[in-house]
Amino acid sequence: MNHTLEQAIDQFRSQAARYRKSRRYYAGEQDLNFASEKFASTFGNLFREFALNLCPAIVDAVRDKLKIAEFAIEGKSDAFTRSPEATAEAVTLTRQIWRENRMSIRSGEVHKEALKNGDAYVIVWPVADGRVQIVPQSAESCTVHYDENEPGQIAWAAKTWRDADKRTRLNLFFPDRIEKYVAEDRHAQFIPDARSFTVQSASLSSYKNETGEKLRDESHTLNNPFGVVPVFHFANNADIGTFRRSEIEDAMPVQDGPNKSVLDMLVAMEVCSFRQRWAAGIEVLKDETTGKDIPPFRLGMENIWYAENADARFGEFGATDLEQFLKVKDGFRIDMASVTGTPLYYLMPQIRGFPSGESLRKAETRFLAKVRDRQEQFGAVWADAMSFALRLSGFSDISLSTRWEDPSPANERDVLENLRLKLELGVSPEQILREAGY
Repeated sequence: MNHTLEQAIDQFRSQAARYRKSRRYYAGEQDLNFASEKFASTFGNLFREFALNLCPAIVDAVRDKLKIAEFAIEGKSDAFTRSPEATAEAVTLTRQIWRENRMSIRSGEVHKEALKNGDAYVIVWPVADGRVQIVPQSAESCTVHYDENEPGQIAWAAKTWRDADKRTRLNLFFPDRIEKYVAEDRHAQFIPDARSFTVQSASLSSYKNETGEKLRDESHTLNNPFGVVPVFHFANNADIGTFRRSEIEDAMPVQDGPNKSVLDMLVAMEVCSFRQRWAAGIEVLKDETTGKDIPPFRLGMENIWYAENADARFGEFGATDLEQFLKVKDGFRIDMASVTGTPLYYLMPQIRGFPSGESLRKAETRFLAKVRDRQEQFGAVWADAMSFALRLSGFSDISLSTRWEDPSPANERDVLENLRLKLELGVSPEQILREAGY
C-alpha cells in the first residue's frame, strides 16, 4: 500500500469539514436560531433563506487591497548578470506568462480562496506547445506535506478531482516525479479509500526541459526533472509548514449573533404588525356545548366593534420597541470588527464619527498591518511560482520578488509633493517620472 497515498487521503478528509464550514458561512448559509420552537415552526419557512451575512465584507476588505503591481528580478547567476538583454528578456517573459494565464484576474481568485478557506494553491507546469501554464486550485482539491527537517519546504503534494465519468482521480507530486492514480469504482463518496485506487498511465509529453531532456512517462509516473514540487501553497495567517487560518474563522461564532438578533426583530415586527386590542365592560357569552367563551368580536379591517353597554371601553396595547434590537445588531458588528481587525466602516457603512482622513488612516492601522502581512506571505509564494515558471521557460537561477500596490495610497497632492522633495534631494528625473506612473 502506498503510504503517501493514504496520508494524502487522510488529509483531504480531515480538511473537508473545515472548508465546507467556511464556504457555507461566506455564502450566508447559516443556521437560523429562533427564540422558541413555536417561533421556529411558525416563521422558519418565512425566513428560511435570511441571513445578515457580514463574512464576505471581512474577506473582501483584505482581498481588495491585494493587488500585484509587478515582479522584480532580485538575484541571478553570473552568466545571466553579464547580459542586459537577457535581463530585459526575462522581465518581458515574466509579464507574458502572467498575461497569457490571465493572472491579473485569477490571482484575485487565489487570494479570495486563501482568505476565505485559509488555503489556496496554484500548479505550474509546461504544456505540450512549450507554454507555461499556471492553474489556480481550490482548497478542497489540493493538499501538501511539508518536510519535517525543512518546515518551509514542500516534500510532496496531492491533487484530487472527479471526472465526467464519475471516477475519482488523484495525482501525487514529488520533486522528481508525478504519480497518477484513478479509483476503479465510481464511488458516491468523493475520496474513496486508498485500496480503491490503481495506477493510471500518464499521457506522453513532448516538452523538453532546459537541458533538452524530454519528459518521458514511466508506466503511471511522469518524470519531473526540475527537482521542485510544482504545487505552490498559499497559507493564510499560518505558521511555517502548517495549514491555514481562515480570515473569517474568528468571525463565524459571532456571525450567528446578528442573525439571531435580526430574526428576533423580524418576528417581533410580524407579531406587532397587527396591534393587540382590548375591551372592557362587555358581556361575553359562553358556548352551551363546550362551555367556552365565545369571542365577542371578529378581527379585521372590515369589521366594526360596538357594545350595547354605554360604559364599555376599548383600547390597544403599546407597540414593541424595536430600537433595542437594532442596538444589539450593531453591537455584534462592533464585536466582529474587533475580533477580525476589520475597520468598522466596512461593516457599518452608515457610521459617523470619522471627522478627517487622518482619523481614517489611524483607524486602519491594525487592518493595514494585516494586509501587509498577507502581502509578505502571498508575495513569497507568487515569487517562487513565477521563478519556477521562468525556469520552465529556460531562465534558471533567477530570483523574483513580488511588488504590490500600496494598500493605503496617499492622495495625489501628497504624492506630488513627496516626489518634488525627492527631486530636490537628488533623485533622478527618470526615477521621479517612474514613481509618478509615467
